[in-house]
Amino acid sequence: MPLASLKDMYAKAVKENYAIPQFNINNMEFIQAALEVAEEMKAPIILAASTSAIKYAGMNYLMAMVKAGCGDCSVPVAMHLDHGATPADAKMCIDAGFTSVMIDASHEDLDGNIRITKEVSDLAASKSICVEAELGRLGGIEDEVVVDEKDAFLTDPDEAKRFVKESGCDALAVAVGTSHGAYKFKKTPELAMDRITEIKQLTGIALVLHGASGVPQDLLELARKHGAELPGAMGVPDEAYKDAVSRGINKINIDTDLRLAYMSAIRQFFAENPTVFDPRKYLAPAKESVKNQMRSKIRLFGCEGKG
Repeated sequence: MPLASLKDMYAKAVKENYAIPQFNINNMEFIQAALEVAEEMKAPIILAASTSAIKYAGMNYLMAMVKAGCGDCSVPVAMHLDHGATPADAKMCIDAGFTSVMIDASHEDLDGNIRITKEVSDLAASKSICVEAELGRLGGIEDEVVVDEKDAFLTDPDEAKRFVKESGCDALAVAVGTSHGAYKFKKTPELAMDRITEIKQLTGIALVLHGASGVPQDLLELARKHGAELPGAMGVPDEAYKDAVSRGINKINIDTDLRLAYMSAIRQFFAENPTVFDPRKYLAPAKESVKNQMRSKIRLFGCEGKG
């Protein structure tokens, strides 16, 4: 099946009140894992690449792998640019065959964010490409995007209403207290769930939750057991996902959990098999660990069987 329109995927998710997982990809194993799980669970998914992931893998390699994998899929799969910094980033990915792009101008004031987002929306409209934008800012790190906690602020519902109307975006990433990276919280997470409800009522479009990995404790314990240093890492609890989806979140980004799963499995393999150096031997269990995280998220987000 060719890459799907994320606009169409969102229309179904909004109507049936579930969230589609975005799985960030960097290499072949992550792509294989996501597509195999999507087919197994008959779930729609979004593959996403940041500009740094594109730089690492190479656009031609990345898209060739994605298209080759999607050829064997019977479920909808979209390809998305995550945190594009400029309209030029968005154009590059549209030209390469992505079916969705994010333009992140959240560092601008409201008028500047609207102006830049509208430029991308106008560019994408003729090709029916989905456009995601961000309003409000998250703490933490997303590849090269860094926002200090002191600069992070929540999305204002009234600004969101104006933003969606004037920018023409199809989906909106909202800041409700999550944070990028493995160190999202210093204490029990408290997310502004009522804000999701209000923004959904005022905009009616697909809402996106960034900085939303769960940072499972079992993965942390396994990684630490085999030498990783990740003190105090904490993520979004399962019950928060369910609450957020019930209030109107239709896309949830997962990256850190996949990296932790991959890394912890490789560390464990080498600790238990110190003489093995065939990469197929240690990448296979790493891929399976990633798949387990993906299965868990698909169930939590309510999209199993929605493909």
